[in-house]
Amino acid sequence: MNHSEHILVTIKKFAELTGLTEEAIRQYIKKGHWTEKIHWRKAPNGRIFINTKAAYSWIEGIGA
Repeated sequence: MNHSEHILVTIKKFAELTGLTEEAIRQYIKKGHWTEKIHWRKAPNGRIFINTKAAYSWIEGIGA
């Protein structure tokens, strides 16, 4: 996979792009609906970044 397939954005930005609330996104992570290193990653500073490609696939019902 190339870099363009791994666009990472903050929870806030992903909420803006999708219309999901930031809390809904955090709950997907907390409840395990989204998997670490697939749908999201934690940066060394503790910030969470969403893998847009994987998250959009999940929203559309395809893939992980």
